[in-house]
Amino acid sequence: MTEPEVLTRIENGVGRITLNRPKAIHALNRAMCEAMIEALLAWRGDEAVGSVLIDHAGERGFCAGGDIRMIAESGAGDASEAKAFFKTEYQLNHLLFDYPKPVTAIVDGIVMGGGVGISEPADIRIATERTTYAMPETGIGLFPDVGGGWFLSRLPGQTGVWWALTGARLKAADTVALGIHTHFVPSIDLAAFKAALLSNPADPREEADRYACPTEPEEAPLDAHREAIDRLFGFDTVEDIFAALEADGSDWALAQLKTLKTKSPQSLKVSLRQIRTGATLASFAENMAMEYALGGRVVRTHDFQEGVRAVIVDKDNAPRWSPKDLSGVSIDALDELFAPLPADEAWSPL
Repeated sequence: MTEPEVLTRIENGVGRITLNRPKAIHALNRAMCEAMIEALLAWRGDEAVGSVLIDHAGERGFCAGGDIRMIAESGAGDASEAKAFFKTEYQLNHLLFDYPKPVTAIVDGIVMGGGVGISEPADIRIATERTTYAMPETGIGLFPDVGGGWFLSRLPGQTGVWWALTGARLKAADTVALGIHTHFVPSIDLAAFKAALLSNPADPREEADRYACPTEPEEAPLDAHREAIDRLFGFDTVEDIFAALEADGSDWALAQLKTLKTKSPQSLKVSLRQIRTGATLASFAENMAMEYALGGRVVRTHDFQEGVRAVIVDKDNAPRWSPKDLSGVSIDALDELFAPLPADEAWSPL
């Protein structure tokens, strides 16, 4: 028999969720999200469960994101299947965000997109030397959803904007320095940490503190650029960010500009507005409602379909964006993408 794609069980007072789709680097589908929701709801009021641990099987990575092919195929039609997935995934994200018991996520290896969504709400977020963390959505015509509007807008300075627009890949030294992850634990110590957590299920932070180590001896690489990031990415239009990078003229600034010019102009503008809007919202639920309305529309756009073709299907990495430059993405077009849904179609928490 085929093993379930998510393994859920209670071990010694710990509700355990193990992603178990290793060949796809545990890319999330709707059934996986539903299985996690079912377990979390069952454990929420169960006195036998002191905390929750989310990890993964195999060594390739924690979670590479969502099932992008399915989302693109659905978006090419009426997007109903994509919307159903987003609704469930975002309900899972919100359930974790508001969960009454401590949640620990071990993000060992690749963590992208949907993997961020199920780990960032956790109380204890553990990175290892193998962690590679990214939200590369602007490169496929999407935007950093699963709560990106909330989390990215609350990172130090303008790092969330820089990270979302460029799709940069971060390692543990930077993620811990930015507060994305709460602890660094070498992968060789993970088994011992899990065993310790099972012996002290109600206080995962105590065990994480005990097993945590400093990150690599050198400074987090991003530290050298934090001032520039805050200065150059602090604008409310992508055009102003481009102009600031060009005017700065440093090798680093021009490298960022070169990267940004490969991304979908529509996605860059959508992502910046998403983050600026997310910073103003009073609750995570409001943010998820915004992203749900946005996501159902963006997956039907040319740039998302073209981005998936270029990066995931044909793998030629030569997307033909439309509009091809920032000037073609109007405020009216953005307003349409961000418009709230009618009450009977809007997203709501469980």
